[in-house]
Formats: sequence, C-alpha cells, structure tokens
Amino acid sequence: MTVTLITGANKGIGYETARQLIHLGHTVYIGARDVERGEKAAAELGARFVQLDVTDDASVTAALATIGSVEGRLDVLIHNAGISGGGIVDGPTALRVFDTNAVGVVRVTEAALPLLRTSQHPVVVTVSSSAGSFWAVTNPDRPEFGLPATLYAASKSAATMLMVQYAKAEPGIKFNALEPGFTDTDMTAALGMGGGRPVEESAGTVVRLATIGADGPTGTLQDEAGELRW
Repeated sequence: MTVTLITGANKGIGYETARQLIHLGHTVYIGARDVERGEKAAAELGARFVQLDVTDDASVTAALATIGSVEGRLDVLIHNAGISGGGIVDGPTALRVFDTNAVGVVRVTEAALPLLRTSQHPVVVTVSSSAGSFWAVTNPDRPEFGLPATLYAASKSAATMLMVQYAKAEPGIKFNALEPGFTDTDMTAALGMGGGRPVEESAGTVVRLATIGADGPTGTLQDEAGELRW
C-alpha cells in the first residue's frame, strides 16, 4: 500500500488528487490547517487526517511524527498548500506568500525526508506554476506574460527551484514541480479569474507525476504535456 501525504488537501486540486489516489489504492493522509474542515474532507474521501499548517514548524513536525508512528514510512509527498496573496504587493504579504508557497515546502520536505528515505520508491511533487517560469513570463505568446501575480509568481519560481535542488541533493528520491493548468478553484475565483477547467483534469496531472516509475523524471517542471522550460 502506497502511503501518501497531501498538504492543503481539504478542497480544490488537493482534495481531488486525494480522491483519485485513493481510487488507485493509496493510503492518503490529508494535511490541513483547519481540523474541522480536514476531518470532514478525510471522512468524505475515506482518507486519514493530520493537522498540518505548512507555516508552523511544530505542526509540521507533529504531522510527520504521526505518519511515521503509524506507517513507518512515506512513499509520496505532494506539496499542494498555497496562497495567492490577493494581488497585494508589500512586505507583510510577501513574507506570508513566501512562507506558505516556498518556505513551507522546505519545512515539510525536511520533516518528511527520514520517512521518504525508508520508501522503496519515494516521490515528491510540488504543485507549482508556469507563472514562475522565466521563459513563460517573458514570452509574449504565453498567457503568463500578462499575468499580474508578482509575489505568487516569484514564490512559485522559488518552489520549482527547490525541487531542482532537492533532486540533486537526494538522488534516491524523485522531485518534480508541476503546472496543473488553469483550474476553477477558490483561489482563482478570489482573484476574479473564472472559467478554469474542472479540478478533475488538473488533479489528473498531479496524479501522473505522483505515480511515476523508477525511471521517471526528476528535477523538472512539468505540465500535462510533459516537461516545461522555465
């Protein structure tokens, strides 16, 4: 049984990814800040719940300790938790966005590494964004070229770079970043960006990277078509 942890999984892409992986036979742990929402989502899906706030070291440590005590290992880690910053650009918002979208990846990865190293085929996937691709945002033919997402884009560049660096530092673990596609979620709705595709489609891309084989890619940014320049 593959043991999987998904952060920020009580709704949106994380929730749907959990549903699809459970269907494939994974034991899925839903990590969420809010206990009530997280427990409700886990009950609906047939998943397990751990309280996990990616901006809080103690919360992260406790969540991974719980998984370790029950399972003894972690096979798949999916960094899904993220915030947009609401289009505000100032110091406090920058600290909050980077703390969630980039530093949170470090917190959870570092806490998870001992458990991942015990897996026969460990995989880490970060739900990043092509908005953090230097190639995409400087290409007038790409939609990211005109996207006003200063802090979000910069934090996702950092998140992708973290996957590249972890892939080099931990060659026994597959680390990849992911552009899930423009999706109809609470985040895009809050930014007034309606019309995204269903979460089922975007989650399918996450699932593809979460279930790669031993010969699969590492240290890349991917979308549904394959590797992206960045």
